[in-house]
Amino acid sequence: MNTPPPRRRIHWLRWIFLWLPLLLVTISVVQVACLRWLDPPTSAFMLERRFEAWRDGDANFHLHYRWRPLGEISRCLPMSAIASEDQKFFRHHGFDFDAIDKALDRNEEGRPLRGGSTISQQVAKNMFLWSGRNWLRKGLEAWYTVLIENLWSKRRILEVYVNVAEFGDGVYGGDAAAQELFHTTADRLTPAQCARLAAVLPNPRHWSAVRPGAFVQRRAAWIQRQIVHLGGPAMLAPIQR
Repeated sequence: MNTPPPRRRIHWLRWIFLWLPLLLVTISVVQVACLRWLDPPTSAFMLERRFEAWRDGDANFHLHYRWRPLGEISRCLPMSAIASEDQKFFRHHGFDFDAIDKALDRNEEGRPLRGGSTISQQVAKNMFLWSGRNWLRKGLEAWYTVLIENLWSKRRILEVYVNVAEFGDGVYGGDAAAQELFHTTADRLTPAQCARLAAVLPNPRHWSAVRPGAFVQRRAAWIQRQIVHLGGPAMLAPIQR
């Protein structure tokens, strides 16, 4: 069996260990930088969901997604998302280490795991990566989170989040959720409806914002109380400047 000449082997090693990582870093930076201004036509999670439906032969599956600027979405939805998912959203730089520690403690105690991911981390995962909990994905999630926090404004992060989050099976974003689930428009969502949408975010394919069970009702009520505790509409002041 012929072996490559030493110089050719060095060339391939240089490509693998130097140029390939540099290329991947460049691609990721360009991806995130472009979406600072361009509204995404889809996301990695939406593509994955389409593939799952195709793989399972689900001919009845329809994906619902319509982008809306943040100003055309009821402000109760981003308020509910912050109250539910990331109350330190305006104070951290992508990672809430206290929440991560609490999530790890819950996991060690065998209690139901409620992730410690911030909204920024969830945007990184939903937009660019795949579902799962392996270390490679978590590492990439951290990298994309750093890029998002440095290249986007907090307003843009929140705008992308409420547009690509899954609020029902195949229902992505506040506008699609408003029309498909509540038969209204995103700007007319009520505080109660927004709280229920935020309440199902841990598992939107299992829980329903339209027919909420006891857990969703309790969590939605807790979210509305948290919004009051956090200052109500004033909590969005940092993105209204």
